[in-house]
Amino acid sequence: MTFFKISLLFGLFLPLMGHAQVVKPDTLKSAAPVDSVASDSTARLKKEEAAKAAPVAASDPTGFHYKITADGTVTAGNVNRALIQVGGAFDWAVSQLFRFASNPSFAYGRQNQQLNEREILADFRTTYLHERKFYYLGFGAVEVSNLRKIHQRLTGGAGVGYKLLSRKNAYLSVTNVLLYEYTDFITNSAEVQDVNVLRNSTRVFGEYQWNNGRYSITHTIFMQPALNQPNLRWNGNLAFQIRLTSLIGVRTAVQNSYESVVAAGRKNNDFRWTTGLVLEVK
Repeated sequence: MTFFKISLLFGLFLPLMGHAQVVKPDTLKSAAPVDSVASDSTARLKKEEAAKAAPVAASDPTGFHYKITADGTVTAGNVNRALIQVGGAFDWAVSQLFRFASNPSFAYGRQNQQLNEREILADFRTTYLHERKFYYLGFGAVEVSNLRKIHQRLTGGAGVGYKLLSRKNAYLSVTNVLLYEYTDFITNSAEVQDVNVLRNSTRVFGEYQWNNGRYSITHTIFMQPALNQPNLRWNGNLAFQIRLTSLIGVRTAVQNSYESVVAAGRKNNDFRWTTGLVLEVK
């Protein structure tokens, strides 16, 4: 009888114990392999670090780079003023032999219902043997300026360049070209006629970055004396940029331009200081 009771109790509890030990798998969840998660995270981090530490555009021998800057101001009341400025920098290494670049810009300004600025610059440059320290270049540009009373300015030339420094975070070069310029002023006078000259143009260009590309400085200086008449042009700019995200940054720049021959009623020197946003892809 005792054996019968023990067998009965054992028969009742055995199915319950077996049911408690069986755990049904969750068919809606699939655990990712540990190695796969780790490799994905590592790849993502490497990609982000590579983007942050991308070389300066001028020293990168391959690929397409562009930068777009924009700033402006609008005021109303005692003074009604509007000023909008947009600029770009495009650089494309199409092969180991040729590289194309352009730096177009546009500025528009009105004050008290009067047009003051409508500045347009479109240029195109090509470089041959750009991967070498010593290279060749040619370019052309079209310029319109209401501020300086220039109806149209056409320039074109060719020459040589030399890289003084070409590293991942620093680039410095000097170029020298023979340049032809034709400037058609909106108004002429007995003292100032349209300009038709040959120039020797020397340019010093530099681009530097640090802290994985978060901070960068660029500068350009042109010195362009005429060869067939007393006429000098020079201009330069210096820009400092802070990258806020992988695409957006803040940029401040100073620019100065001097021309010894200008339209009647215009000043020889123009200075500009701007601050705005930058969209940049490397």
